[in-house]
Amino acid sequence: MATPLLDTILSPADLRKLSDPELRQLADELRLETIEAVSKTGGHLGAGLGVVELTVALHAVFDTPRDKLIWDVSHQCYPHKILTGRRKRMETLRMGGGISGFTKRSESPYDPFGAGHAGTSISAATGFMAARELGGQPEHGLGDAVAIIGDGSIPAGMAFEGMNHAGDMKKRLFVVLNDNDMSIAPPVGAMSGYLSRLYAEAPFQELKSAAKGFASLLPPPLQDGARRAKELVKSMTVGGTLFEELGFSYIGPIDGHDMEQLLSVLRTVHERATGPMLIHVITKKGKGFAAAEGAADCGHARGKFDTRTGKVHKTPPANAPSYTSVFAKALVAEAEADSRVVGITAAMPDGTGMDVFAKHFPNRMFDVGMAEQHGVTFSAGLAAGGMKPFCAIYSTFLQRGYDQVAHDVAIQSLPVRFAIDRAGLVGADGPTHAGSFDIAFLANLPNFVVMAAADEAELMHMVATAASINDRPSAFRFPRGEGVGVELPERGEVLEIGKGRIVQKGARVAILSLGTRLGEARKAAENLAAMGITPTLADARFAKPLDRDLILQLAADHEALITVEEGAVGGFGSHVAQLLAEEGVFDTGLKFRSMTLPDEFIAQDSPAAMYHTAGLDAEAIEAKVLDVLGVAQIKRAKGRA
Repeated sequence: MATPLLDTILSPADLRKLSDPELRQLADELRLETIEAVSKTGGHLGAGLGVVELTVALHAVFDTPRDKLIWDVSHQCYPHKILTGRRKRMETLRMGGGISGFTKRSESPYDPFGAGHAGTSISAATGFMAARELGGQPEHGLGDAVAIIGDGSIPAGMAFEGMNHAGDMKKRLFVVLNDNDMSIAPPVGAMSGYLSRLYAEAPFQELKSAAKGFASLLPPPLQDGARRAKELVKSMTVGGTLFEELGFSYIGPIDGHDMEQLLSVLRTVHERATGPMLIHVITKKGKGFAAAEGAADCGHARGKFDTRTGKVHKTPPANAPSYTSVFAKALVAEAEADSRVVGITAAMPDGTGMDVFAKHFPNRMFDVGMAEQHGVTFSAGLAAGGMKPFCAIYSTFLQRGYDQVAHDVAIQSLPVRFAIDRAGLVGADGPTHAGSFDIAFLANLPNFVVMAAADEAELMHMVATAASINDRPSAFRFPRGEGVGVELPERGEVLEIGKGRIVQKGARVAILSLGTRLGEARKAAENLAAMGITPTLADARFAKPLDRDLILQLAADHEALITVEEGAVGGFGSHVAQLLAEEGVFDTGLKFRSMTLPDEFIAQDSPAAMYHTAGLDAEAIEAKVLDVLGVAQIKRAKGRA
């Protein structure tokens, strides 16, 4: 693959030496390079291909890294990474010890702000702008702040909060709205329709600019179209565009794949803008790669693939269904039995299994877009109205709706059922997507039932249990990836609230697991048995309410008790310790240990490697047992021999 111009680019300063026709050629080479890089590693493809020309144009016009490019959501940043000195490291993308799939401040000065969640860029850019006005001088200085936000991200409430503040401050700031009519899933809601109407009701070439008073600043070829577009847009709303009402001058829509148009408009606004400016750019997700353009998700995320055919390389068939698919099956079964069961997701129907639910019950599934806060309170309203809402959100994204979980759900004891996907460590997406904190932040809320499935059959039981709880909120968590291969029932059984189970009876030490670390505890127990140590294994099932009887019995019958969970400090183990302390169990000499995720953010790697780093695999559990019992490590080695 020949990339003669790209080969000369070591930093954005190099591309600023190129002519406009050369920048067009550079974009073509950059698109090929992006496809080639992702084909070898897998990762987010479509979003990056859609912003290739925009990425080149932004770096050509703005003085990065002094000017701050803030990508939102930053999975579209692969072309940006290639242009900013990380081309050779793209072969390590999303791998252990490699570069992140998102922007990351510690990785490059060209990444001024990290983001794995949506809707953050405008607030961050407003902060950079305020710091500039106040004389802040980080290492590379403070120039312009440019937020590049997708049409699927801008409906998030935080984006409008940022625009409202920036518009009121009336200082120079740029927001580039990357409108590809496709975020992760097809965008939903009134904002999506509004953006579509801005360019669907007139010939595209006439919609060069709709900025109030800005047409005269554009190059002469664009001025006539700008005036016509301004009148068109003003006719759609009362008193001007929505963005103008928020204090932004608006320019667009412009063709995000037309380098001449991009450069002309960006240079003009860069030279003339004095206040906040929104530049509406139309792009096509997956642009330039037929396999991505033709896919339902426009090639949003792919495994390793063949660059000629676009076909993803085959992987060995899974030994068991994924937890997500098992959840979807269980929820459909509950919905078939009860017409009040409804599903809610926040722009992740495929990722949460809600696409399966939607096929069976299209009128009972609601995708609220990238708006987790609204999704939680919407679910609370459904519950208050007599429905049985299952709000399916990744653990990392549920963090964004925590105030609503506490204020709108828990305080009112509304029976919203939270299906928490991607619990624990998630692999290549790294710390921004890890589900580390949900046990801790949910189990400390009064009125909550919090469950964690040890395997896929347990998950089905927990779906059924959540459906049966009608007087308070509940949550059940499950990891990414495939299950362990246990036999699945046709429909889950309702569990007794707050009751765990003994999996294996033993002596001296008891291991009380919450969630899927139970499989690792089993492996540890097998190794320990070879040394003459047979631990008791128990599955807690519930982080709240605790099974007091089970925990106190385990404490009474064993020298030591070890809890294991796929969550941060402050979760299940902390609640168990509180119970033991209140009951005076520690006065009897019980040895207690709590195994949790460490107090740090763990970089991306394979899930197995991440859990090894975290000290939550079978080897670590075995070592913890030996340590608490005071068994010498030499005996451990002999036992294995």
